[in-house]
Amino acid sequence: MKYLQTIFQFIGDMTWGWSLIPFLIVLGAFFTLASGFVQFRFFGRMFRMLFPGQSLPAEGHVSSREALLISVGGRVGGGNIAGVAVAITLGGPGAVFWMWVVALVGMATSFFECTLAQLYKRAEGDGTYRGGPAQYILHGLGPQYKWLATAYAISLIAVFALGFNAFQGNTVAAAAQDSLGLSRIWTGIGLAILTGFVVYGGIKRIAQAADVVVPIMAAGYIGMALVVIALNITHVPAMMVTIVKNAFGFEAVVSGGVGAAIANGVRRGLFSNEAGLGSAPNVAAVAYARHPVSQGIVQSLSVFIDTVVICSCTAFVILLGNVYVPGVEGVDGVALTQQSLSSHVGAWSQYFLTGATLLFAFSSIIYNYYLGENALTVFTERTEPRHALRILIIGVIFVGSSAPKATEVFFFSDPVMGILALINLLAMTMLFPIGMRVLKDYKDQLKQGKEHPVFEPAKFADLDIDLDAWKFDPTPAPAPEKAADEGREVVNRT
Repeated sequence: MKYLQTIFQFIGDMTWGWSLIPFLIVLGAFFTLASGFVQFRFFGRMFRMLFPGQSLPAEGHVSSREALLISVGGRVGGGNIAGVAVAITLGGPGAVFWMWVVALVGMATSFFECTLAQLYKRAEGDGTYRGGPAQYILHGLGPQYKWLATAYAISLIAVFALGFNAFQGNTVAAAAQDSLGLSRIWTGIGLAILTGFVVYGGIKRIAQAADVVVPIMAAGYIGMALVVIALNITHVPAMMVTIVKNAFGFEAVVSGGVGAAIANGVRRGLFSNEAGLGSAPNVAAVAYARHPVSQGIVQSLSVFIDTVVICSCTAFVILLGNVYVPGVEGVDGVALTQQSLSSHVGAWSQYFLTGATLLFAFSSIIYNYYLGENALTVFTERTEPRHALRILIIGVIFVGSSAPKATEVFFFSDPVMGILALINLLAMTMLFPIGMRVLKDYKDQLKQGKEHPVFEPAKFADLDIDLDAWKFDPTPAPAPEKAADEGREVVNRT
């Protein structure tokens, strides 16, 4: 076991240690510049496309909004509560600024990886689609790169379906035990039952669950943060000044100064929003959209929500409180967030935070499961392996929740995630010209006055595109007031 740990530690040092983070930042900056700052140009459109009349009617399909909420639910997890606290403890308040920077850059990376996933998605025949990095490697780069798609799929299953699900279960069980005194066994049983109910319903039930859980989760946590901000509104300007000063080294409060702020802020931002890791494209591909770029635009919003909104909520709760003392070792992680929140609104908030952790973790679990199932289709389309994976994941969640030390078995998760990211970034770099070509088609249609650009596969006949995945009625959805009378039936056209 120690030999394996040494190997994976070396892999982690070779990826996250020095090569991967600069690669992610440089590529994200390149994607931003080459695309003409696509994440800022279409920022308003990200929100508009979530309203009626802006997206395709999606009866029998997963809508753009549902796909976005699945992604948000997956990206937002325990790291948004505990990870941000660690980043501030190690990097000072300036780490928050660099989290924002990496999120804004990562929005462009997420835009392109999700656009490619939509472009190369495959129809399932039941109104759903599948896609992601493994598919755009196979169909974008060609069958000679199947080995790369296979390596990606294996890594995805190992990291998300197994490793991260064990960690999420462990986080929930620890929070429930500390605040409610609930035995880990009962938490494990409850999580396993809930997970089984959702994952056996397929992507449509996963989408329905996310459509309920994620808005409640995000609204509740953001609402609590707004209460804290309102109670400390006079201190907000000083906090923002402190964040900026620390970010650029004008006011160093931790060992390492500006270097520590950058390193911890960038690392936490990348781990949190997952831009470039190739996880979100698996979900982006399931959406029923008029154009690949449409879903790319929507999905880049999930990076903004995760880091600029949710992570900032945690940061503000900590920095506006009196528990965190810059440069002084003390509580950190989830305990720092919990104690900071309690200092603002009272001890009852520990129960609120436990509930938030449960929702965050559960949304991540169902997201992680779907990533594993989608990766499994690279090897086989048979249903038996999917059932086996579901049973395995339910078991992993139970063991991860009930046994405090169980997650130590999954020491390989972070190093293998580094491999996952490098594979995806390599594929994205090779397919970037195609991504720009699809973006140009979208922009050209906007210039022609089309409010809702429509993807025409005939323009891309040289690409390995599944024509069945692009049969839809391009007519805009009826206005909300007319929807009840006119209905929303989608007519598939050949």
